[in-house]
Amino acid sequence: MTLLTEADEISQIAFGFMGSKALFAALEFKVFTHLEQGPLTAEALAKRAGIHPDRAETLLTALAGLGLVSVEGGRFANSPAAEAFLVKGAKYDFGDYLRLQVGQQMYGLLDQIDGALDGSLGEEATKSYAEWFADPEEARLYSESQHAGSLGPARQLARSLDLSGARHMLDVGGGTGAFAITLCKANPNLQATIVDFPNVAELGQGYVEKAGLSDRIRYVPGNALETDWPDGQDVVLMSYLFSGVPGATHDGLIDRARDVLKPGGRFLVHDFVVREDRSGPVLAALWQLQHTAFTPRARSLDAAWLHRALEQAGFGSVEIGPMIPEMTMLAQAVKPA
Repeated sequence: MTLLTEADEISQIAFGFMGSKALFAALEFKVFTHLEQGPLTAEALAKRAGIHPDRAETLLTALAGLGLVSVEGGRFANSPAAEAFLVKGAKYDFGDYLRLQVGQQMYGLLDQIDGALDGSLGEEATKSYAEWFADPEEARLYSESQHAGSLGPARQLARSLDLSGARHMLDVGGGTGAFAITLCKANPNLQATIVDFPNVAELGQGYVEKAGLSDRIRYVPGNALETDWPDGQDVVLMSYLFSGVPGATHDGLIDRARDVLKPGGRFLVHDFVVREDRSGPVLAALWQLQHTAFTPRARSLDAAWLHRALEQAGFGSVEIGPMIPEMTMLAQAVKPA
């Protein structure tokens, strides 16, 4: 943890929302995709993006200041990071996740944080994903963008885990199946069941069909906190579930995972988790604060509590380590044989 010493460091935090909106606007107008073919002047970019040349120059200048694009001789080009992660259709593109979920849904909800912290927000808070996802359009926007954002971590998980001996996996709150699809593709003998809200399940079935995995991945539509889970599982996965539900439900989720696992089965928790001393990582801590803005009863999860809770529930071989650098951690635990 590095403590701030200068006023301009405070300004960087205070004005950070401007940089965020510059990024979201650039994604909305496909700036990085337009620059994929090579450097462009502001005027040339403006024609492709459908905005005024002066406004294009202002936006590109802001992006250059942020390091998202370079500029030389009046021509702008993508930075290496923008080329790899923000160009539409690139292998590791997660621009839709940033533009849709973070920019259009999460950004505005953070305006509620003061009321969520002091309790004055009351009934105005989005008390749960169940309430939020009852709206088919909100469910679609969130789920489609989250699918794009989850593919990278899912590929990382598939590379790091040996699931060759697993036959049945339960993905609790698995959304549109980014993790289940990726893990089933990497493990031909694996079958998966996803529990998620009906509106999400309907969308997810389309992704599963497109992946050609309808015979190996099925949905159980319903609220994961209330719906029955199938037992006899070799693996139970919960990705981003703990951060989106009231903290009081965490112990129950751990117990239910233990109950449906076979002896020797593995429990995986992937989420925004901060270090034991609560010094960070900053992105994990900020995401926890974001979730509090619309689920006020959410809990800030730290590695020590999670490790202790898993052991108290009877799990062994508990390991917790980084997943997405500076943002998420992966906890692994085994149900004793």
